Amino acid sequence: MTDDFQKLITQDREKRQKERWRGTMLEYLELVREDPSIAKLSHRRIYDMLMEPGVTEINLEDDPKLQRLYKKETLREYNFFKEDFYGMHQTVSEIVRYFHSASLKGEESRQVLFLVGPVGSGKSSLVEAIKRGLELLPPFYAIEDDPMLGEPLHLIPRHLRKEFSKMLGVEIEGDLNPITRYRLKTEFQGHWEEMPVRTYEFSVRARRGVGVVPPVDPNNQDTSVLVGGEDISKLHKYSEGDPLVLDLSGALNVGNRGMVEFIEVFKNETEYLHAMITATQEKHIPAPGRHGMIYVDTCILAHSNEAEWKKFKSDHANEAILDRIVTVKVPYNLRLSEEVKIYKKIIRQSRFTADIAPHTLEIASMFAILSRLQATNKCDLLTKLKLYNGEEVVEKGKTKKIDVVELREEAKDEGMTGISTRFIMKALDNALSDNIQDNCIHPLNVREALVQMVKASDMADDVRKQYLEFLQDTLHKEYLEILEKEITKAFVYSYQEQAESLFQNYLDHAEAYVNKKKFKDRNTGEDLEPDEAFMKSIEEQIAIIGTASDGFRQEVIAYLWSVSRKGEKISYESYEPLKEAIEKKLMSSVRDVSRIITKARTRDQEQSEKYERMVEQLIKNGYPAACVDTILKYAANNLWKD
Repeated sequence: MTDDFQKLITQDREKRQKERWRGTMLEYLELVREDPSIAKLSHRRIYDMLMEPGVTEINLEDDPKLQRLYKKETLREYNFFKEDFYGMHQTVSEIVRYFHSASLKGEESRQVLFLVGPVGSGKSSLVEAIKRGLELLPPFYAIEDDPMLGEPLHLIPRHLRKEFSKMLGVEIEGDLNPITRYRLKTEFQGHWEEMPVRTYEFSVRARRGVGVVPPVDPNNQDTSVLVGGEDISKLHKYSEGDPLVLDLSGALNVGNRGMVEFIEVFKNETEYLHAMITATQEKHIPAPGRHGMIYVDTCILAHSNEAEWKKFKSDHANEAILDRIVTVKVPYNLRLSEEVKIYKKIIRQSRFTADIAPHTLEIASMFAILSRLQATNKCDLLTKLKLYNGEEVVEKGKTKKIDVVELREEAKDEGMTGISTRFIMKALDNALSDNIQDNCIHPLNVREALVQMVKASDMADDVRKQYLEFLQDTLHKEYLEILEKEITKAFVYSYQEQAESLFQNYLDHAEAYVNKKKFKDRNTGEDLEPDEAFMKSIEEQIAIIGTASDGFRQEVIAYLWSVSRKGEKISYESYEPLKEAIEKKLMSSVRDVSRIITKARTRDQEQSEKYERMVEQLIKNGYPAACVDTILKYAANNLWKD
């Protein structure tokens, strides 16, 4: 085992040693001639970093849900963000677009990238991902012992730059800082080609290429946090105007060649932001004391919550700063399947070891998303949630025809308010702490934990009332529907097979009915008349009765014919209204027996055996043994009321 450790250490050390380089400026010029990309600017470096893992263009035709959500849009998934970010397609696309434009040295290369969104929406996480990405990049080249790790090409005198640019295939812009300029004159007598160049790695902790600016107390703001200061301990040795007294350790100094993060940026006084704007717009920052301006090549990423942003934006005195900001909204996720993935990821990364009953995270996610949606006169909020998840919603045998794009467009600020992921995770923790003995959480105790947290939270009365209605009414009913389907699946032997069998039989009868002919029985080979009673027994499950039956049967056959023509596989789940009818038919077929067995206080031997088989099947379907009894009691008390 010790040998394994040593092998890993040795391999890592050898790899790092190979990536290290040290030489003269003259030798560096040869490297640039061979590969001009090593002299790239900060925005280009970050853009290349984001694109290097690759981009996946998603074929919407392969996913009906995505097709309903994005229509004819081109949907790209950026692999750099893929593993850690869910439901952020628009935000990630805008961030990549900003870096692409900035990498081409467009106007956005001279603007601040500003992320705005509610607490816990992922602003800081996005910035952290970019910082981590920089730390994993190969080392970059810089003038050795330069306090700002300046680009070595800045050593080339201005009168020679045009010629060197042609020879190297690189545009040279920027200047040396006062300390390095002083060293060039005194230590190297102006022989710039002899100055040493070496590689450095980006590091957040070592403050190399990554600067971070936390919010500063407005009563005690000092721009030295941004641009450094003068080392007073050296003033007895050097004059105040001497470059050697400079201490270039501000965030904008150390973020040269990489990025600078401004946390809760608008908590700072407006005057404090001018250095940030100058750095991005003019590519220069003021040097401390009497040393003029210093060139910087850095990407500035700022973020703040929406309340601070609105307050700042409303002040007309801030227009000059606002004109130099590219704003990207980071709203809460509004897609149910993606929200569930968020909690699964957080749980994977934590020490959460409790059993989780099916639909627990789904119900918690539904509550989070309902709280984030804006009301519309086109549908209720639960329907809107399902449409945003790419689902088809069936009402009276018809799929609701509501354009998701239109829903989004009429609610521009949707997702900027509501319940955060942290709130939900705290509820999961609370539910577990109330059920330590069984070490499991389920929709019932999580919903109760959420109710208690909402009641105790500091929020407006009308908001609290609406949230409680979501939990105690909307999600109560929704979970009962889910639960009845789960119990049905546990009762019906080979549920999938039976559903498919009903589906195929219905298709045989409906096709014969629509075409006004007999159909051949699959088992006996007999020619039979379409069974009107059988078709009606399925159709009435979704309120298709009377003359509506003719239209429904024609729609089913036409839809499935178009699907099969495209070569797609047909199953009972292919046409949403028929799928719902078949599932309800199966539920109705076992409702009486499941109601009796679940509610019975004393069971005879046959009932006990059926009950045990049902419990066994529920456990096979993922229900923790410790909470099955609780869930079935809830079903007995709330589902089949006499």
